[in-house]
Amino acid sequence: MWKLRALLFSAPAIVLATILMGTISMICSLWDRGGATQHRVARLWSRILLACGGIRCETYGIEKLDPNRSYVLVSNHASYMDTPAVLSAVPLQFRFFAKHGLYAIPFLGWHLRRAGHLPVVRDDPRASVKAMSAGARLIAEHGVSLLLFPEGGREPRLQPFKEGAAYIAIKAQVPAVPIGLVNTRKILPMHSAMVRSGTIELHVGDPIETTGMKLHDRARLTEMLEERVGELVGETVERMRI
Repeated sequence: MWKLRALLFSAPAIVLATILMGTISMICSLWDRGGATQHRVARLWSRILLACGGIRCETYGIEKLDPNRSYVLVSNHASYMDTPAVLSAVPLQFRFFAKHGLYAIPFLGWHLRRAGHLPVVRDDPRASVKAMSAGARLIAEHGVSLLLFPEGGREPRLQPFKEGAAYIAIKAQVPAVPIGLVNTRKILPMHSAMVRSGTIELHVGDPIETTGMKLHDRARLTEMLEERVGELVGETVERMRI
């Protein structure tokens, strides 16, 4: 029954909402080059997407975030529903890294580009460092927060974190905040376009201050973030034994 609902209602409604809100975001970008208005449009867009799929998002610990501060938000990544969940629930102006393929999607890609989000750079260490430095500058110059998924992509289980999020938080000297998303994998499984109704849980952990940390501390900070996100989602990273 849920497949019929997803096929006949959820999927068409999500596509229509993406076209409508993507168009509105494009129009807003004509007078707002900073992306603040587009971000508000994206929050509404995300709430519409969740509503179309019959999805509720319950938040825990959101009061730990000070709306007057900037953060690096660090979350696990299990589903394409992760970003809409964070957008709908976290009351901060933030930008995020998105993989290049999403920029090619009409309306969605146009929004990402005009709203000031950053493309993910893979397999090029020099370009990756430049992208991370750009993220730190974005925080410093515009007073926004930044969302990262340090596993590097959607994964069936929690994977070891890459150091990019810790690098940016330390370079910008802002707190790193662990976020745990639960049930997004069930709502929209990997390799599926069929959205299931249900409840997503978004857990916000205690911010980790980076004041005084140096870039050589990024491995230690990465390990702390990995452990705390794992605690929030009830998973531990399985590392290969040599």
